[in-house]
Amino acid sequence: MGAESDCSESMATVAPGGVRKEVSSALLDDVRVDDFVLIHVSYALNELSEEEAERTLRLFAEAGLTAGESA
Repeated sequence: MGAESDCSESMATVAPGGVRKEVSSALLDDVRVDDFVLIHVSYALNELSEEEAERTLRLFAEAGLTAGESA
């Protein structure tokens, strides 16, 4: 999930966990800066609400899948 993005035609720069990387946004319509997206193998697969993104990141942290701390 990206907290920031710089979108071009089909590529976006995202910064999940503060690590900037390029991902393809070709599978999504109308991705904009500050949108939350689910990323897998360098593809943005699905747009998420901010609440859904926060809940997903919290669950990943609780499962030990991110550098974040569990609640």
